[in-house]
Amino acid sequence: MSGDNLTNSIGDQQGIEIFDDGGRRGKRPAPARTIAEAARETPVFAETDVLVVGGGPAGTAAAIAAGRIGADVMLVERYNHLGGLSTGGLVIWIDRMTDWSGTQVIRGLAHDLMDRLPAEALQGPPPADWGSRDAATAAYWTQRTAAYHGIVTWSPTVDPEALKTLSMTMVQEQKVDLLLHAWATEPIVEDGVMRGAIFESKAGRWAVLAKVVVDTTGDADLLARAGAPLESDIDESDIHHCVNTAFLLGGVDIARWLAFRADDPDGFKALMARGRDTVGSFEKPFPGWRNDVALFMGPRLSGYSAVDVDDLTEVELRSRRLTVAHVEFYREHAPGFEGAFLMLGAPQIGVRHSRRLAADAKVTRAQWDEGKVWDDEIGVSTSLSPKFPNVSVPYGSLLPIGLKGVLGAGRHIACDASSHSFLREVPQCWLTGQAAGIAAALAADAGIAPHALDARLVQRELLRQGAYLSPSVEANAGLSTAAE
Repeated sequence: MSGDNLTNSIGDQQGIEIFDDGGRRGKRPAPARTIAEAARETPVFAETDVLVVGGGPAGTAAAIAAGRIGADVMLVERYNHLGGLSTGGLVIWIDRMTDWSGTQVIRGLAHDLMDRLPAEALQGPPPADWGSRDAATAAYWTQRTAAYHGIVTWSPTVDPEALKTLSMTMVQEQKVDLLLHAWATEPIVEDGVMRGAIFESKAGRWAVLAKVVVDTTGDADLLARAGAPLESDIDESDIHHCVNTAFLLGGVDIARWLAFRADDPDGFKALMARGRDTVGSFEKPFPGWRNDVALFMGPRLSGYSAVDVDDLTEVELRSRRLTVAHVEFYREHAPGFEGAFLMLGAPQIGVRHSRRLAADAKVTRAQWDEGKVWDDEIGVSTSLSPKFPNVSVPYGSLLPIGLKGVLGAGRHIACDASSHSFLREVPQCWLTGQAAGIAAALAADAGIAPHALDARLVQRELLRQGAYLSPSVEANAGLSTAAE
């Protein structure tokens, strides 16, 4: 990161060094005309306690957590699946849920999901290896994206289809009213309070009213359209500003590929140099959840906006061309890839950053060194490096400034650009989503705004649902894991 000489987990240790910012087409000119739309009466499709908009990791966690308390919950998702980037975006390598000592600090829904996945749908180190600094063990798991800085972590790779199925199952278990193939177009705001949202679908335009809304769109779409203050500063020297479409190759001999990387480092370097010369924006594969699948988390394209439709279209077009070029190159030149085929291009574009909340509290780089523990902590994130303690995440980071009746969760929580590099990851989205769902359900039941909710009530329910909180926070919450 800027000023710290740090890398993201999928940075230098995995051999990913370059971004691609070339070859862009010209920007579309600003519209010269407008069209007057007729006023309309929009039918109210449903009324609910908690409306969750966006069924990615955060939204799925929010809906399940709110349902566990007994709230009436509606979850609306624009795609045909749940899981967002963890499934449709093929971010199937789930970043670190253990800290550098091997303690699993991102638990709750994250643990429940991983625990219920079939054994054949998940690959990662056993609990006995978490935190191991044994050189041979760490070297083995480093090649399988589960060890960093010589330390083994709980960073499994999962089958995206199994995670889709399980996510839907767990949502339905809580009797959540799930709607797919619907896109939120406008928030409903009255007197500074979000009361619901308007959606478009094949059935037309309709509204959902709610006591509390949770924006888990990833890009803070509802909050942006409601005029809530947002931040978008980004460190363009770091990976987390890039956009891409990931892809899977099947028919790969992963064991042979990893042996080549380990046994012939000079040959590997030469192959990578040849790939960059041949393809241009060139990526190295991650092992999949099974030994015949390779994951490519790129090519990562720089300088594009995730909220600009022209930019998104260009990224998809360039990603497709580069995907085909990768398949051809690896099949011809890379050991273990001779029989490889394009198994799947991600149906969702891979967005790392667009907007972040301006909220009541904010996670910043300055807090890493001091190991600040927030009184209103709703979860603990692993830090970017063993040189830093765990990072406390405050309830206030979910509460947008100037707008009531709504919480934000997922990759747009309030933090600075440096902290966003890990707070955007899938486990952290589960963490903040679970907290937001609990807070929304409690606030709806009490008839108050989430801003007025005592954070200790959220903390107590988080502990009941298996989440991890800092020991001092757990004690102050007035509920131990063995009490009540």
